[in-house]
Amino acid sequence: MSGRDLFCQPRRVRHGAVLTLVFASVLAAGAATGSLPGTDRKSGPGTARSAAPAASAGQHGRNGDVARAAAEAMADGKSPVEAAERAVSRSGDRWGAVYSEGEYEELEAALDGRYTGVGLSARRERDGGIEVSEVRSGSPAADAGIREGDRLRSVDGERVDGRPVTEVVSILRGDAEQEPAGTAVRLGLERGTRAWTATVRRARLSTDPVTVRKLADGLTVVKVTSFTKGVGEQVRDAVAQVPSGAGIVLDLRGNSGGLVTEAVTAASAFLDGGLVATYDVDGDQRALHAESGGDTTRPLVALVDGGTMSAAELLTGALQDRGRAVVLGSRTFGKGSVQMPSRLPGGSVAELTVGHYRTPSGRGVDGTGITPDLEVDPADPAALERARTVLSGLGR
Repeated sequence: MSGRDLFCQPRRVRHGAVLTLVFASVLAAGAATGSLPGTDRKSGPGTARSAAPAASAGQHGRNGDVARAAAEAMADGKSPVEAAERAVSRSGDRWGAVYSEGEYEELEAALDGRYTGVGLSARRERDGGIEVSEVRSGSPAADAGIREGDRLRSVDGERVDGRPVTEVVSILRGDAEQEPAGTAVRLGLERGTRAWTATVRRARLSTDPVTVRKLADGLTVVKVTSFTKGVGEQVRDAVAQVPSGAGIVLDLRGNSGGLVTEAVTAASAFLDGGLVATYDVDGDQRALHAESGGDTTRPLVALVDGGTMSAAELLTGALQDRGRAVVLGSRTFGKGSVQMPSRLPGGSVAELTVGHYRTPSGRGVDGTGITPDLEVDPADPAALERARTVLSGLGR
């Protein structure tokens, strides 16, 4: 499994889907109004997103329990956020979460591809160790000499071996209010036989979620690391630049999810209309459809791993079910639930699970993920060679 310090939930790591809350929130907001919001919609604290008119009585009841706990804590002079967190934890909602106003603003900023972090991605190895999988150019991590392949052993003196990668990258990002850009974080690192400590300062960074590589034989690799604002059109533009009939590898390894509207737009690059996914909110069934006019003939391979999450899984499932792509790699993360955001006393925001989405064939994703058509080690450099071979068989 892999992750990056982008869609991470500061401090609230025990609540679950710390890398993909933006996807579920936007999907739920669309269900509340009867249609998905546009990609330029931002729903910060105080906007209509906090009021969900289509939510059922059951959802109001769950929100009510959390809101009551927050209100009672405020009346007693205690932290409403901590009280709400305890209420969500008692509810057994695996993906439920509570955010302070500042934390929620940080998540909303991530919709525009901006975040606070040190600029590295990480993945968990089979032995439980945490390995640096990518270092962003010009980031604090790059300036400190950290390189891909280094082992991350500790963060601020706390050992990270064996911990979930989502928890590790959340610690790297720090608390949005208490540890903003400019605060220092101490990293314990290893490279071969060398062990050292590097102190870096968090910074405001912007993402580069779509990159295109053209390999020597003309094969094009389109890597998408998250579905932030505008990514869907970036994918469509990248595909349009590839010669007609040439094969494409859509690299979704480590993709942490994002805006579902962007994932649907990306699907439209390869599909000529039709179903992308269905979802329910408190039993109310909805559907997501691709736009017409996509390229349905070029050979396509989707490369995934355990860090392929949420909106990226939605896209993968659609391409697989529609027979549009051969999926290579390892089983994806398994985040297919829908959260509804609601305002709490004191300005914090709670997001509770209200439904799930399914692939076009009706497969559930939550807790199971997407099984690839061909299982390969996604971390092995030879994975791209396997993708090349599959593309050749598809008629490159």
